[in-house]
Amino acid sequence: MMKGQKGIFLRIGITVFLIFFACVTDLNPLTSMILYAAAYFIIGHDILREAAERIKDGDGLDECVLMAVATLGAWGLALYENDGYTEAVAVMLFYQIGERFQSYAVDRSRRNVTALIDSHGEYVHVEKEDGSWDDALPETVPAGSVIVVKAGEKILLDGRVLSGGGSLNMAALTGESLPLDVKRGQAVLSGSVNLQGVLRVETTKGYDESTATKILRLIEEAGARKSRAEQFITRFARVYTPAVVGSAALLALLPPLYGLIVNGTAQWYVWVYRALIFLVISCPCALVISVPLTFFAAVGRAGREGILIKGSQYVERLAHVKTVVFDKTGTLTKGKFDVVAVHPSGLAALGDAVSGGTEKERLLHLTAHVESFSAHPIAEALRIAYAAAGDGCAVTGGEEVAGKGMRAVVNGHAVCVGNGAFMEDCGAAPVHCDCEGTIIHVAVDGKYAGHIVISDVVKPHAAAAVKALKEKGVRRLVMLTGDGSKTAAAVADELGITEVYSELLPADKVRIVEELTADLRQPAEALAFAGDGLNDAPVLARADVGVAMGALGSDAAVEAADVVLMDDDPLKLAAAVKIAQKSMVVVKENIVFAIGIKIFVLLLGAAGMATMGFAVFADVGVMVLAVLNALRLLFVKTLPQESR
Repeated sequence: MMKGQKGIFLRIGITVFLIFFACVTDLNPLTSMILYAAAYFIIGHDILREAAERIKDGDGLDECVLMAVATLGAWGLALYENDGYTEAVAVMLFYQIGERFQSYAVDRSRRNVTALIDSHGEYVHVEKEDGSWDDALPETVPAGSVIVVKAGEKILLDGRVLSGGGSLNMAALTGESLPLDVKRGQAVLSGSVNLQGVLRVETTKGYDESTATKILRLIEEAGARKSRAEQFITRFARVYTPAVVGSAALLALLPPLYGLIVNGTAQWYVWVYRALIFLVISCPCALVISVPLTFFAAVGRAGREGILIKGSQYVERLAHVKTVVFDKTGTLTKGKFDVVAVHPSGLAALGDAVSGGTEKERLLHLTAHVESFSAHPIAEALRIAYAAAGDGCAVTGGEEVAGKGMRAVVNGHAVCVGNGAFMEDCGAAPVHCDCEGTIIHVAVDGKYAGHIVISDVVKPHAAAAVKALKEKGVRRLVMLTGDGSKTAAAVADELGITEVYSELLPADKVRIVEELTADLRQPAEALAFAGDGLNDAPVLARADVGVAMGALGSDAAVEAADVVLMDDDPLKLAAAVKIAQKSMVVVKENIVFAIGIKIFVLLLGAAGMATMGFAVFADVGVMVLAVLNALRLLFVKTLPQESR
């Protein structure tokens, strides 16, 4: 607990003790008044000081001023009657308790996102030339340094593993509970925790540009981007508060003057007391606090799932999304090639270039050796499918034939890997394949040995994402791609998307998004575009909500998108929509509840049927209930357990 928090709780404790002591002991009126006055100034001196500063600055209608006027007025009435000091002190006491509660709620929602990745006050082990290391603040470590991360420690700077291996907990970044194994050459991101092993990491970015710092910066900046609901509450308070203050003044003056004129009895005490109750009730704390807190809680809950929402205005837009447009590659598909099928022509065609394993394994074995000379993404997919390095095969003469493929000599046998035209050049007739994807043909010593099908495969949760978005009320799901119509149709059919645009250029995507936006039925409805965040910046900027997929650590995505899905999972978009929709329900509940209760108790106060206790409930009590309602967002279930 911070020093300031300890101080206010100590003041609350002393005030409660003084009130209790004054109530249970038989004190003379002067001593009793002094005790209550001491309690009042102990608990309320900061509110009185804040009210004086606001009046000095010309902002005389905020909640501190209203609370000061109401409680000082109650003190005046208590002095007049020489009784009733408890109410004046109790109003200030309960107001302070309510303020501490909402402060705790805001801190709690903020900590949900920042606690796991904030590196303030932590140190990194910077390796020196002799192999030892010194501890240093991450802010002082430049890019290109070598740091050591031991088991159980947090990685504080983005970098690349130089040596060692480990298992990383990346829940703070992606919301993924399963650990990620890393080894030499892999990138690691600040904010993740090394669960086992020792890692030597070469830093690739300074502290200010690290992933964790950018996330914290986005969270802090999110509060500045207000939604229409928050803007409404601000405008409402500017009109509502002066209107209520004016009504309270009229309530204190007009009935007594009327009574004085008509029957010679003013009853100033009665009507001033009612006016003071009116003032306490009128504080718009519940609305002013709970609505922004609701959006902040939504941003915090999304952050725990690895979803960065860059402001409450985007929470509101997400809640009204009725059309979702997906880019295909890197969004619905993995964006990298995988081997999806292997069709050998038989052992005779393979010859004795390699031995051991099934026909499929031997075909992959040969192909991986030949492609070891290529840096093409297809070659990488083949090498991953069969890790041939270190098996003792003699591989020489790697040569790339532009636009056709690769050739090499494996164990003394000439192996050609490439397209159908390359096979014909090698004297081997390629076999037709009906599979969707890129067909890689293989020939050994001029004989056709088979083919391998390479494809950009659909992400595991892509179909579930499409289904979940439909369940959340999204009426229209569209896929855009630069691929051919046949490939696009196959992916769309697999995912259940009926509207597809293929063979598109970036400018075509912008045009289509503009047309789809124009087709929205109502002005409040919104269109979301989900892209990989690297080459879709124009479309991300044009959409009502730009969602960057697979953009962990990508500067381009963070700049262009309104929402960033940290772990490349399209199902998280449905989770974001659910959180946003729930937050708007909570906002409406709080607005209706707060205004309804206040109007009801205001009428009771004006009619003399509400005491100061009612007033405290209408102000502090309603605020606490609204804050509790807002905090429900921190516990919203967003995704089915089996999809995590």
